[in-house]
Amino acid sequence: MISRRDLIKTGMAAGAAISIPSLLRAQTSPSTDQTVRMVIDNLSVFDPVVTTADSTYTHAFAVYDTLFGTDSQFAPHPQMVGKWDVSDDRKTYTFELRDGLGWHDGTPVTATDCVASIRRWGQVAPGGQLLMARVRDISKKDDKTFAIALKEPLGALLNILAFQGPFIMREKDANLSPAEQVTANIGSGPFKFNHALARPGASFTYDRNEKYVPRTEAPDGLAGGKIVKVDRVIWDIGLFADQQTALAALHSGEIDFLLAPPLDLLPVIESDPNLELQVLDKAGSDYLLRMNCLQKPFDNVKARQAMLHLVDQEAMMRAAVGDPKYFRTVTSMFGNETPMSNDENTEWFKKGGDPEKAKQLFKEAGYDGEKVVILQPTDWAAASNASQLLAAELRKIGLNAELAPSDWGGVVARRANKGPVEDGGWSIFITTEPEAILGNVITDVTLPMNGESGWFGWPKNDEYEALRVKWADLETLEERKVLARKMQQIWWDYVPSVLLGQSVAPSARRKTLTGLIGVPAWIPFWNMQKAEA
Repeated sequence: MISRRDLIKTGMAAGAAISIPSLLRAQTSPSTDQTVRMVIDNLSVFDPVVTTADSTYTHAFAVYDTLFGTDSQFAPHPQMVGKWDVSDDRKTYTFELRDGLGWHDGTPVTATDCVASIRRWGQVAPGGQLLMARVRDISKKDDKTFAIALKEPLGALLNILAFQGPFIMREKDANLSPAEQVTANIGSGPFKFNHALARPGASFTYDRNEKYVPRTEAPDGLAGGKIVKVDRVIWDIGLFADQQTALAALHSGEIDFLLAPPLDLLPVIESDPNLELQVLDKAGSDYLLRMNCLQKPFDNVKARQAMLHLVDQEAMMRAAVGDPKYFRTVTSMFGNETPMSNDENTEWFKKGGDPEKAKQLFKEAGYDGEKVVILQPTDWAAASNASQLLAAELRKIGLNAELAPSDWGGVVARRANKGPVEDGGWSIFITTEPEAILGNVITDVTLPMNGESGWFGWPKNDEYEALRVKWADLETLEERKVLARKMQQIWWDYVPSVLLGQSVAPSARRKTLTGLIGVPAWIPFWNMQKAEA
């Protein structure tokens, strides 16, 4: 077994080979009592425009701020914006930044920064792309004010800006291509990224932004006052790769928080009077496998349909999650519990899967022995186990399935490769999407089918996209439910993804750490409090 010391040494060695600009001096070391150590996930990409990985978003919510934020009911509220209004024809929105917003380098946040950030985000994010298709102009009015002028009204505009909307960056960072990662890590958010203490592969450190001016409203979801109550957060990457060592560190008090402890070890946690289990994301997440629609064999719809029939969700979730009390099957593309969930075109789902039907469909697809590469995140046990089971099931029906093991950071990097597997591309990767997000048709990154400008896998279906775009114009829930059924009819004929099941997982924390805000997928660092042990 690799010891914690070995892990840290390995991480430091890796850190020497990875370039992260040392733009800031190390902050004065805070007291240990007000330093929170957390094991969350791996973190290798720091730019939320380049990837949608949950770890990247958790980093971004600490370092950057957003124009609007969503509360616990997913309603939008101003965050960086102080005042806003809309013209009588509802085509022009004007936004004024609130007072006291400054970058971590000491310069003020301006409207120019906001305009550049919206334009960069708008090139890749689903909601941003919809917004940009409706935009006539985005322009600065003065240093604190900018306006978005639309070709036609867009009733969902504030929801789009609030939910996975743009993280605001300095203009010079936001002027980079969306494909080029911003590495400066200088935002205007409640925490400052400590470059001097960055140890890629081992840990990253975030210090309280003493000049951050929070809103006055109570925190609610990702909205309200982002009040920082600790001096420092250390994101322990090294321990993420060894959950048993991480759990030992939690017991000893070396760390304060473990996002996803192994389910078979939950009784051990429950027996420790100093620890507590807490479900932060009460709606849970849906596991899904994504296929590369640009390359063989999954550029053929018959091959993608074959995967629907092959997958046995219960077997997959037993491999990934283990205890059945933490998972159930799911057949709607909108999840089990969102208002959009429906049963249209889900008759393909049968308990236990149908390998013979899958074999027949691969034959009809003209499968001729092409290599099927499954990206296997070895530092994420659930997805790693499910990947191994999937590879075994594919081999049973005659496919040339091959696992490509790496850490999750490696998966995140490789999944952006659109090329064939012989050139470093991929065929399948497994991920999760928060159930609560699946009902947000405009902003969820996994739901568009807009080809190479969309999310990894790059499915393309113009009829479906025409329906999705209509979403922003509908006024009632009933109208949206009707549209959701039409979308799902096309979705399961085309098959851009295959669902593996829905799960809910508790996090573990020391009882001295309180105030964690429960939102889907991400871990806000603000509002946490740490009492003396």
